[in-house]
Amino acid sequence: MTTSAHVACDVGIARASGPSAAPRHAGLVLTATILTSSLAFVDGAVVNVGLPAIGRDLHGRAADLQWAINAYLLPLSALLLLGGALGDRFGERRVMVAGIAVFAAASAACAAAPGLGWLLAARAVQGVGAALLMPNSLAILGGAFSGEARGRAVGTWAAAASVTGAIAPLLGGWLIDGVGWRWIFLINLPMAAAAAGLAAAVVRDPPATTPASAAPLDISGAALGSTALGSLTWALTLAAGPGGPSVTAGALAASGLAAAAGYGAVEARKGDRAMTPPGLFASRSFVGLSLLTLLLYGALSGLMVLLPYLLIQSAGYSATAAGAALLPFPIVIAAASPAMGALAGRLGPRLPLAAGSAVTAVGFLLALRIGAGGSYWTEVLPAVLVVSLGMAGAVAPLTTAVLASVDARHTASASGFNSAVARTGGLVATALLGLALASTGPALVGQFHLAAIVCAAACLAAGACAALLVPGRAQGAARGEEG
Repeated sequence: MTTSAHVACDVGIARASGPSAAPRHAGLVLTATILTSSLAFVDGAVVNVGLPAIGRDLHGRAADLQWAINAYLLPLSALLLLGGALGDRFGERRVMVAGIAVFAAASAACAAAPGLGWLLAARAVQGVGAALLMPNSLAILGGAFSGEARGRAVGTWAAAASVTGAIAPLLGGWLIDGVGWRWIFLINLPMAAAAAGLAAAVVRDPPATTPASAAPLDISGAALGSTALGSLTWALTLAAGPGGPSVTAGALAASGLAAAAGYGAVEARKGDRAMTPPGLFASRSFVGLSLLTLLLYGALSGLMVLLPYLLIQSAGYSATAAGAALLPFPIVIAAASPAMGALAGRLGPRLPLAAGSAVTAVGFLLALRIGAGGSYWTEVLPAVLVVSLGMAGAVAPLTTAVLASVDARHTASASGFNSAVARTGGLVATALLGLALASTGPALVGQFHLAAIVCAAACLAAGACAALLVPGRAQGAARGEEG
């Protein structure tokens, strides 16, 4: 699930990219990158609102609805770093346009899906396309500008992503109520055509981008990482579902852990040539920020999946109303993040990250007041606003802290890894929602409250990671000078 809060993780990829030749049409290049990345933002936001309609139309069970999200998140999380490496090797524009084409074709397949198996397969292909287009669109954005111009371009991109995050759930809900859930995938097609056409016309790869000059691809690392994530996600989905833990879930968990161990061994052997260089984890601060990202974005993703589902299934909201219920979130994030970022610049990242995580936990506890027949204004809105304020305080300094936590050789890998970890948090959270999505009536409300308590605990644990592992301002500055 992609929301406007993921912008904080993604902009690091643009900021970590090296400058290339100045583009002749800078504004059009910026527009091309905005359109391209908006494909992933729109798709991630609207599918959550469409889950009840998809389940009814295609006769989906709880596990099927989970995989409607995770079939997309799994390849996106596992292949995000490989997608960036492919851009380095074969050209960022070429790989980005290929990703757009894959994403568009898969979107059309989703819209035409005659059954759940078809839909889940097409969602997985969408995730592959997103893993190709996202890192390369951001690398093109970062490489096309330098100095103050880069800061303005990244700010414009982030603002556009926030607007997309605000509009997408509302637009998706309106389409679902008016013409059906298949149209939430069809709206990707004109955006993809515009993005690909503009990229082909105005984006140029630097001459140095050739297969001979690029680092070798970490195919074995990508395969083992994907296997580990897939097996563990499937195991969690089965164990957290109505059937509970089983022999199959245990076997999948064991195979996932074995693949994860193999992944670690391969990456350690490859060193700085690995998809995830082991040198990243020499930084205690980077480890703390990665754990914070996993916990915080996992909790947020759980809310973004379960809240609209609850509002539609138990509170009688239309899909449009459920999408509108989430509207304050991207608005508050966009409005409050600049001030929170400035505050973090004065205080250092540790306090804002810890305090923001704690405020987010309070917002999840306020969600315990949400029931089947309560008022939006007195029950839903206060929880959404407090979660939004807490996330604004936490996500604003996150990118800067991640880039400052490692030396200069690893900034691109660190920002890409942090973005992948944010998606992995959503992957894990969605895998754990099986029992909630299988519930109805009062049982669904009870499961939502239980999920809110777990999410609050995850946010408090994220705050503890910041307090214990992220350095203060003076130490962070020293670390940045060492890099």
